[in-house]
Amino acid sequence: MSAVLDQFVAQRHPLAWVNTLRENAFARFSKLGFPTTHDEEYRFTNVAPIARAEFRVEASNITISSPVAVDELRPDELTLLEQNAFVALNTAFLDRVTVIRVPRGVVLDQPIEITYESPGPGTASHPRTLIVIGANAQCTIVETYRHPNPQPPAPGPYFTNAVTEIVAGEGAVVDHYKLQQEDLSAYHVAALHVTLGRSTNFTTHSISLGGALVRNDASAVLSEGTEATLNGLYIVNGTQHIDNHTAIDHAKPHGTSHELYKGILDGKASAVFNGRIIVRKDAQKTDSKQTNKNLVLSDDAVIDTKPELQILADDVRCTHGATIGQLDAESLFYLRSRGIGKDEARSLLTYAFAQDIVDRIKIASLRDSLERILFEKFHEHYQ
Repeated sequence: MSAVLDQFVAQRHPLAWVNTLRENAFARFSKLGFPTTHDEEYRFTNVAPIARAEFRVEASNITISSPVAVDELRPDELTLLEQNAFVALNTAFLDRVTVIRVPRGVVLDQPIEITYESPGPGTASHPRTLIVIGANAQCTIVETYRHPNPQPPAPGPYFTNAVTEIVAGEGAVVDHYKLQQEDLSAYHVAALHVTLGRSTNFTTHSISLGGALVRNDASAVLSEGTEATLNGLYIVNGTQHIDNHTAIDHAKPHGTSHELYKGILDGKASAVFNGRIIVRKDAQKTDSKQTNKNLVLSDDAVIDTKPELQILADDVRCTHGATIGQLDAESLFYLRSRGIGKDEARSLLTYAFAQDIVDRIKIASLRDSLERILFEKFHEHYQ
């Protein structure tokens, strides 16, 4: 904590309101502190390696490809999530914010692509993104987080602490993707907060492949007639750890939500899935379905999954379920009986488990790229 304080004190911004925002955020972070395993939300995720590290704070390298203009930060559009220490820390080191506005009624044919690249080993970066989509607008957003040196040797530990806020107006259609390809030595913490207007259609896909310690928080607040889909795929091996916490808040009636998260674990890897669905008192006629499926390939891999339903309305239809299993023995036997080797058969079945999520990706280039990554990952693993 002392190293974080020293770096905070050393920073000053030319805009007074930014300094005020930072100071309030740091005061909140100081009160909350880094979460521990005594906190229910972090019961299975130990962030002590992040708290102990003395990373120097630097801005991440950002590449933006967008059919619409990127604006400057304005103080009246920034939300501080009071109960999230990492969001408070992100705001305390606020430097610049990627702000993208899609005007009312505009339909974008090309995706908005935002790529965040770590400044390098020994650094901490706190990228912030705000995307405001006007009523009846349509757009696709691709967020990518990756390490600066894709080739060995590994660049060494670094810390990415990202916050993305999306506000979508009435009748908007938004397709969002987050691809996390950090180095296997990196720490990655990210919060996605989505506020959806009436009759909005929102979909997000979270793909997590890298990182030594990863925490993803994704939350969506639905209005009347809103349809939201939260999908995710996480693949961990070795000693990797990933924690996905999601929250879907049905605040108004006639909302629909779908959620499918799938995980593949091998080696001594560990994963957490906690999915919360909240149906408010006035949110009648809500229809919500949540599913978490995990494929565990090693006796030493561990998954903790916890679906949650908090229903305060009485005229709703809500379901949730979680499964943990291994490769199907009958399918494996079938492939072996057709002359396919054991390792290749395991690779094919593992790939097929992930394919369900990959097939839902609407951007052909992203889908093809992910297919290649997964094929190489599984093929090399079983060699």
